[in-house]
Amino acid sequence: MSTSFIEAVNLKFAYEEVSETEKQMFALNGVSTKIERGEYVAIVGRNGSGKSTFAKLLNLVLEPTGGDLLIDGKSVCGDLTDEEIIELRRSIGMVFQNPDNQIVATIVEEDVAFGPENIGVPSAEIRKRVDDALASVGMSEFAKHEPHRLSGGQKQRVAIAGIIAMMPDCMIFDESTAMLDPIGRLEVLEVMEKLVREHGITVINITHHMSEAVRADRIIVIDNGNIIADAPPANIYDTPEEEPPAGLGRATVVTEPFYVEVNESVGYWYDNYVFFGNNVFVSWSAGGEGGRVKFTNCEFNCDLIVAGALDDNWVTLENCVFNDGYGRYFAE
Repeated sequence: MSTSFIEAVNLKFAYEEVSETEKQMFALNGVSTKIERGEYVAIVGRNGSGKSTFAKLLNLVLEPTGGDLLIDGKSVCGDLTDEEIIELRRSIGMVFQNPDNQIVATIVEEDVAFGPENIGVPSAEIRKRVDDALASVGMSEFAKHEPHRLSGGQKQRVAIAGIIAMMPDCMIFDESTAMLDPIGRLEVLEVMEKLVREHGITVINITHHMSEAVRADRIIVIDNGNIIADAPPANIYDTPEEEPPAGLGRATVVTEPFYVEVNESVGYWYDNYVFFGNNVFVSWSAGGEGGRVKFTNCEFNCDLIVAGALDDNWVTLENCVFNDGYGRYFAE
């Protein structure tokens, strides 16, 4: 019996049946992987790569065409009773791209209570679950608010709280930050990490953003229905001179201290970088007084130290995020 929480064995899925003379086109074509209980996994890939299909198979929205899929040691292939399907779906919750499609009530706490009420949870237990779920996503003070008056990030946190109140073992985020601004994205990412670190919930984040993926313990890259890479973030780019795996865009992952020394009057532009583990240092030396440094679409999992700048605008940041309390600091 499998000891992993999720195990896919040569898993296949095709959206359309074909005749014996036609070649079947698989959205997933022989995927095999394991995801442990309490693990934080990012799944990335191009549009149409099969990553969302994989998520829908995990939540029993779709039924495998071939292979096997085990959830907590139980195969979901073959004949299942209605009770078994409901129980398996309770164990894996999904948060979708648009929170408005998941919010059904006109008051935040009533929306969070909707799921538990529908599965017959006693009233006293529902009250506790709602309070705990809202607290876990930092939305307790908005319990009496109307969801339509909230920001996109706040709405998505309410949708997440509604899933948490169902007490699942695993939560799948299917491009749940795609419609959010950088602040909203960061709010949701911080909730994902809290679910893993503090509550032991298995989190699977399906995303197009490499800056999100590197926050996970592990990245699975799917392309043309196959897993083409599966490794910790720092190991996904084994050879920087090669093209990154399909679906990862052109993000540059930096795990060593990063130094920018401006010694001439030219511009330095760093786009779509992910820095983690060590600081980023920017400094000016003789001859570099007219040079400027610009970071765009970057994620900092470390401090940005700026030395020798005579003005704040010598270093500009656009659409950048600092995680875990890190920030930009100016030194003499």
